[in-house]
Amino acid sequence: MATQQEIRELVQRAYGQVAAGQLNEKKEGSCCSSDPGCCVSETDASYRVGEEHPLPQSDLGLSCGNPVAFSMIKPGDVVLDLGSGAGRDVFMAAARVGPEGRAIGVDMTPHMLELARKNAARFAATSGMSNVEFREGFIEALPVADAEVDLVISNCVINLSVDKPQVFREAFRVLKPGGRIVVSDIVLNHELSAELANDPRVYANCISGALLREDYLGAISAAGFAAVEILDDHLYNSSSCCGDPITGEMSAELEGCASSITVLARKD
Repeated sequence: MATQQEIRELVQRAYGQVAAGQLNEKKEGSCCSSDPGCCVSETDASYRVGEEHPLPQSDLGLSCGNPVAFSMIKPGDVVLDLGSGAGRDVFMAAARVGPEGRAIGVDMTPHMLELARKNAARFAATSGMSNVEFREGFIEALPVADAEVDLVISNCVINLSVDKPQVFREAFRVLKPGGRIVVSDIVLNHELSAELANDPRVYANCISGALLREDYLGAISAAGFAAVEILDDHLYNSSSCCGDPITGEMSAELEGCASSITVLARKD
């Protein structure tokens, strides 16, 4: 069994390689890709990044939903993205909050932050707005002040955390009273076999580290959130695992084991 530090280093290394490939103009992806067939239905448009995205090159195909689409973002809001990667959802949020608002991304991977900040310069040049910021840190200990933000979002990241309940406690801490959290993530529908549960490759591909659905929703409530609601729910489809060499090898065992959900909750 890997230690928490080993798991964190594994995740950081895996996603750092994706970012480094993008910086070197080589496209890489993972099981959590936003391409159809991985964790979402091909007919569902809620996860896709279309031509309206303010910076399409910030989409690395590592997401499992589109929390921004469900977030009811208002001009002037302060939005925080947990595990912001190359900035895909940060830039979508920044366009919606406008120049009077802010969009903040937090990520632990240096290569991702380098890529995100490079993308931020592009966003500023094309939009004329400088309302985006990327901070280095762990989502279990956010570099964000108490009650600093109106909305917390996250996209296929919390399942990778070594302490998911702590992530939700931190999200609650940084939200203003009346604020909300909207996250898209992977949850398990049943327990995995011991072999899969202890496979670090499956962890990095968003599956074995995920919580059971009831435990995930329970962790949100236990953090203090009210009105926890599932807004979107898609069964994991292993018959087309986005070409991922790891999950492709295990498709029969992974069939039906997980779902991609989008959850809304509020801080009273």
